[in-house]
Amino acid sequence: MKKLFILIAALMIVVGCEDSSKPAVTEKPKPKGPELLTGRFGFYKMVVPAHTWARDAQPFSLESQVNSDSTGKDGKAAVWRAAFASPTMKATKPYSWSGTDAQDAPARGINPSSDGDYNPNNSNTQVFDPAFLKIDTDKVFETAQKHGGEKILAANPNTSINYRLSWDRNTSKLIWHVTYGDGKLGVEVDASSGEFIRIMK
Repeated sequence: MKKLFILIAALMIVVGCEDSSKPAVTEKPKPKGPELLTGRFGFYKMVVPAHTWARDAQPFSLESQVNSDSTGKDGKAAVWRAAFASPTMKATKPYSWSGTDAQDAPARGINPSSDGDYNPNNSNTQVFDPAFLKIDTDKVFETAQKHGGEKILAANPNTSINYRLSWDRNTSKLIWHVTYGDGKLGVEVDASSGEFIRIMK
């Protein structure tokens, strides 16, 4: 009986040694799929870093970027770009948010760019209060579809759709500009009420 116990113990030591000599099998991390966001969600990803750059940072533009992972359908994009201005610093700061590892997109995450000069009288840098941004791009897409977009996507489902947000100082409105393809159709939608404004010529 004693010999049997000794034999079992010896076998356990041998098995233990064999197991420890084998390298641990590690699974390769699966590549992360693209993350698509609507405009408001993409915008708020960039607000915090902008306020870290300047406490008084105010947005003056927001725009989607079409890439191999997203055509802009349903109001979502894998890349959003926003630009902010700081009146005290007299400077502007562009940011991008990327939810993809595609080659035709910025690196995944938040990417700041170089500062620029800020002129409050420049019509291209009219800052706006984010509180006016109440209507997201998924709803804007639905509105644009009803005003000509459906026909374009029916003919070519892969048509790119771009969303651009800006303040119109003439009407004191925050406006979404939706562009299908290379200028095939342009639709303006009120970013506060969601109302259709006009077809862009």
